Amino acid sequence: MSKVNQPGLSRNARNREAETEESRSTNVRQPAQVNPQVPVTYGDSAIHVSQIDFLVPCSEPIFEVPSPPPSSIDQTIASNIASELIEDGATIQLGFGSIPHEVTSHLRDHKDLGIHAENIFDGIVDLVELGVITNKHKQVRQGRIAASYAIGTKRVYDFIDQNPLVALYEIAWTNSIERIARNPKVSSVNTCLEMDLSGQSVGDSIAGNVYTGVGGQLDFTRGASLSSDGKGRPIITMSSLTTTGTSAIVPTLARGSTVVATRAHVHYVVTEYGIAYLFGKTLRQRAHALIQIAHPDFRESLEKSAFERLKTMPAP
Repeated sequence: MSKVNQPGLSRNARNREAETEESRSTNVRQPAQVNPQVPVTYGDSAIHVSQIDFLVPCSEPIFEVPSPPPSSIDQTIASNIASELIEDGATIQLGFGSIPHEVTSHLRDHKDLGIHAENIFDGIVDLVELGVITNKHKQVRQGRIAASYAIGTKRVYDFIDQNPLVALYEIAWTNSIERIARNPKVSSVNTCLEMDLSGQSVGDSIAGNVYTGVGGQLDFTRGASLSSDGKGRPIITMSSLTTTGTSAIVPTLARGSTVVATRAHVHYVVTEYGIAYLFGKTLRQRAHALIQIAHPDFRESLEKSAFERLKTMPAP
C-alpha cells in the first residue's frame, strides 16, 4: 500500500510507474493511505487520483531512519574521500552506509556541490543549509537536487516538504547512466563488502550469504566514469577488516560471492589506509595497489597469494 499526500507518492517516487503499471496489468486493486503528515514533493511524485482504487484516510508519523553512527575508521575513510577525491563544483552521489553518510561531515568547506543520487538523507540537508550544496554546476536539473527518495529523520521530511529545490524522480530516471554522465565531476561513493586483488567489488553477498541489495552502485560507477568533462571519480570504499576481523581485501572471492562492479568498472578504492587507483592497471599493479591499503596484519599473506597466482611479485 502506498502512503500518499493529496495525492502523491511523497518522499518516494522510485517505483511510481512500475507499481501503477503492475496494478493495471494484473487487475490488482491499488489502495493508498492519505496521510497529512507525509511531505508534498515535486518531480515525478504526483499521481492522478484515477490511478487509485481506494483512498484510506490516516494520520501517523513517517518512520525515521537516523544515519548510522560513524566509527573512527569511518571518519578516517570519509576524510580521505572528501579531501582527496571530491572537488569543488562536483556532482555527488552518496550510497547507503556509515561511510558515505559520514562523507557529508567532511565536505563542509567545499563549494558549489550538486546532488544527483538515489537518496537524500540528513547529511545532505546539513550541506544545503551551510551553502555547500548549490547545484550550480549541474547540467541535469540545474539548481535542484535530483533524487528518487528520501530516508532519514523528520528533519529530512520537513526539508523536502513543498521545497522547489528538491525533485524526486523514478529510479529508472535517476539511475540512467547517460543522464548521470551529463553532469560535471560526478563523484559516486559506494561501499562494498569484499574485494579481490584484481578489483572485483562484492556488494551484496559473500559465499552465498546475502547481506544487502545491489542498489545503484554499478549505475553510478558507470555514470561517474563517463562524466561529461572527463573528471568523474567512481569511488568504492570499505574498512580494511570485516566485522569478523578478517581482511576485506582477499586473494580470490569465495564461491557464491556476487560481483556488483567488475574490475573493469572499479577506479578508486578507499580504506582507512589510503587510496588505490586501479583503472587501466595490470593485474600485477592492481594487486600491489590494493595490498598497500589492506590491513597491515594481512599484507604479507596477500602478497604471497598474489605471487602464487600471478607467478610474479606485485609491483607498481
